[in-house]
Amino acid sequence: MLEQSFKHGIFKEELKNRFLCLVEIDGEDTLCYIPSSCRLSNFIDLTGREVLVSPVSSPNARTKYSVFALSGNHGFILLNMSKANEAVAVNIGSRRFCFLGKRKLVKRECKINGYKSDLYIEDTRTVVEIKSILSFAKGREARFPSVYSQRAIDQLIKLRHLLDEGYRVGYVFVSLNPSIKRLAINEEIEAYRNAFNCCIESGMMVKGVSLELRDGEPIVHSTLLVSF
Repeated sequence: MLEQSFKHGIFKEELKNRFLCLVEIDGEDTLCYIPSSCRLSNFIDLTGREVLVSPVSSPNARTKYSVFALSGNHGFILLNMSKANEAVAVNIGSRRFCFLGKRKLVKRECKINGYKSDLYIEDTRTVVEIKSILSFAKGREARFPSVYSQRAIDQLIKLRHLLDEGYRVGYVFVSLNPSIKRLAINEEIEAYRNAFNCCIESGMMVKGVSLELRDGEPIVHSTLLVSF
């Protein structure tokens, strides 16, 4: 069971180092690792919320625990964004991803002409970029990106170049919150929207899925409707 594999805690605060936070575990404030490339406070105020933490296996690690999931209204919601990539990689051969074509030879974190691809399908020369979304928006519709990200824009520019060079590109949005059913490109962030649309015009394929936790493992739960 999920509760037997992890420890429960109360989230106290994120620290200046975006990868560190304090969580009250067994009555003590404990330094924990946050496996996210951006601050979680960009998406949700976790202060005082119940979270699950997982033990860090490395004996030389700075922290004893890593933040894993948040307690929600209908179960736990994954906070470890790196796990989203793993979930897609594990499920890449399923019918849900048939739009990508043949998927027998799949590599993780592969560099293609200088671009670090989350997944690379050798069968069809397809670069797969995975974007994790953490949203608790009302109406079950999220927007991406929620904040300006030059990195995301630069990635799209590089993906456009790969498309021009004859590579195929699959852009997969992954909602960590299974309650989110729809996703819209954030029109207020014009630079991202324009770069995204240029890739679409060049043939980029787009898919949206949501995850849910089952016995501590993220599972592809349902299709996410993406509008752009």
